[in-house]
Amino acid sequence: MKAYIEERAACVAKYIIDSNATVRDAAKKFGISKSTVHKDVTERLLLVNPKLAGEARRVLEINKSERHIRGGLATKEKYMTKPVVKSAKFR
Repeated sequence: MKAYIEERAACVAKYIIDSNATVRDAAKKFGISKSTVHKDVTERLLLVNPKLAGEARRVLEINKSERHIRGGLATKEKYMTKPVVKSAKFR
């Protein structure tokens, strides 16, 4: 594995651990795809730094278990801020 990939994987994992970030947050921060973030943390980092990989994996598992709650809150927020439009009456 190339050195820059190992370094990126470690940086992504540290970011996820420090900020409790989701895969999507990390992908935006580092300008890479969600697939790359996931592969960096679950496969590549495991070969380089298993302890760091385990810590990042725990954060991702917690985020995964809470994602349905975040999705529901996002939907609620969407409809709470949407203006109410009255429909025309049909005869």
